[in-house]
Amino acid sequence: MLKVLFAAAEGAPFYKTGGLGDVAYALPKALRQAGVDIRVVLPFYPRLFPQQYRDALKPKARFSVKVGQQEQYVGVLTMTLGDVPYYFIDNEAFFAREQPYGYWDDGGRFGFFQMAIIEMLQVIDFIPDILHVNDWHTAFIPVLLKDKYQWIEPYRQIKTQLTIHNLQFQGWFPPSVLDDVFGIGRQYFHDDGFAQEGSVNYLKGGINFADLITTVSPSYAGEIQTPEFGEHLDGTLRKQNWKLRGILNGIDTALYDPQTDAQLYANYSAADLSGKAQDKRAIQRELGLPEADVSLFGVVSRLTRQKGMDLLASALDQLLPDTDLQVVLLGTGDADLEAQFDALHVHYAGKIAAVIGFDTALAQRIYAGADYFVMPSAFEPSGLAQMMAMRYGTLPVVHETGGLRDSVLPYDATNGSGDGFTFWEFSQDVLAATIQRAALIYQAEPAVYAQLQQHAMAKDFDWVHAAQDYLSGYQGLLG
Repeated sequence: MLKVLFAAAEGAPFYKTGGLGDVAYALPKALRQAGVDIRVVLPFYPRLFPQQYRDALKPKARFSVKVGQQEQYVGVLTMTLGDVPYYFIDNEAFFAREQPYGYWDDGGRFGFFQMAIIEMLQVIDFIPDILHVNDWHTAFIPVLLKDKYQWIEPYRQIKTQLTIHNLQFQGWFPPSVLDDVFGIGRQYFHDDGFAQEGSVNYLKGGINFADLITTVSPSYAGEIQTPEFGEHLDGTLRKQNWKLRGILNGIDTALYDPQTDAQLYANYSAADLSGKAQDKRAIQRELGLPEADVSLFGVVSRLTRQKGMDLLASALDQLLPDTDLQVVLLGTGDADLEAQFDALHVHYAGKIAAVIGFDTALAQRIYAGADYFVMPSAFEPSGLAQMMAMRYGTLPVVHETGGLRDSVLPYDATNGSGDGFTFWEFSQDVLAATIQRAALIYQAEPAVYAQLQQHAMAKDFDWVHAAQDYLSGYQGLLG
C-alpha cells in the first residue's frame, strides 16, 4: 500500500484560516478512500484545538530536536478522524499562541516543526513513500531531507511533493535561521537553492528541491510563471516547470449539500428548487432586506484587495442607486474595506446588508439564499466558495483568473451554454457591467436563469476526481 505523510500548518476541522485548511482535511480523506495509507501531521495549537476532539487525543511519542544549540521538546499526539490518522506536534513554547502564524519568530517555529516531522518518522516507525508538504510552513522539508538528513538511509528513498496554495506567502527569513534554527551550512544559499535577495526563502527552497510541485488549479500553475502573478519567483518556477502541474481543488459534497444541510431554513434539490425560494425570503428577512423578487447577490469573503473587495465596493456604489438588485455580504478583513461596506450598508439601507464578522451557519444560508455569488478576486489560486455556491444553485460572478477560470463556464447567449458570469478586465466598470447583466438575466429571462442554474448544480466538484490526479502524481514519482 502506498504510504503518504501529508504535512501542513493547519487543517480543518481543527483549525483553518483559508483554503489550505479545507484541503488538508478533504484531500487525505479522499485519498484514504482510494486505498492510500495517508496520514496527516499538524502543529498542536493548544489554545485553538477544539474541545470536542481533546478526549480522542492520545500520546504517541516524545523526543527532542536540536534547534540551533538548544534541545527542544517534541511531543507527538495522535488520533483518528474518520479513517485518517493524525499526528500533532506539541511544544507550547512554539505553538501555544492565539493564532497559527503571524509572529516575529515564525521562522524558528516552523523550522522546528519541519525538523520535528522528519525526526518523528523513525520514532513512530512510519517511513512514507511520499512526504507531501504544503506552502512555506513545510516547504523546507525537501531541502532538509537532501541536506541535514541525507545521511539517514531510510530517508533517502522518500519522494517529496510540494503543493503551493498561495504563492504570495513564501516564508522569508534572515540567513541566521540556517545557524540558529536548522544548524546547516550555506552550500545551497544561492539562487538555485533557497536564497532570495539575501534572505532564506522557505518556499523557494521547496520549489527547487521537491520532486514534484503542484498548484491548486491548472490556470494558476500557468499564471505563477509570469511576472504579473509570480511574486518574484516566476523565474524559478519557469526553470522548474518540468515538474509543475495544476490540479483543481474539490469540495466536500457531503458537507455542502442543499438536500441535507442542517443550517438552511429549507432543503432542496435541482429537481425541486422550492426550498431555495424559501431560503431567499428567509435570508432577506434575517438581514433586514425587503422580501422583493429582485436578484440577490451574495458575498462571503475576506475583505481584502486580493479578493477584489475594493473593486466590488466601488462597483456597488456605482450600481446601487439605479439598479434593481440586493446584496448580502459577510466577511472581515482590512479595516478600510470593512468601513466602506459599513458605509454602503448605511447609505443604501434596504439594498445591501453587510455583516462584518464571520458565521459559518450564516455563510451556508447565503450560499443557499442568494441568486448570484460574487468573487471578483484579483487572483485566486483555486477558490472553493464558487464551487460551493454552484452546488447550492447560486450562479457565480467571477473574475477570469486561476481556479475561478477553471471552474466557471461563462454564459454564452448564442447557444445557452455556461454556468455563471465572468469578466476578464479587472476594473470597476467591467465588474459593474457584469453584475448588471446578471441582474437583467434574472429579471427578464427567467428560463435562461433556470437553465444556467441546472448547469451549475450538475457540476461535479467532488474531491474523488482531484484525489485521483494526486494519486497519479504520487505513482509517477515512484515509477
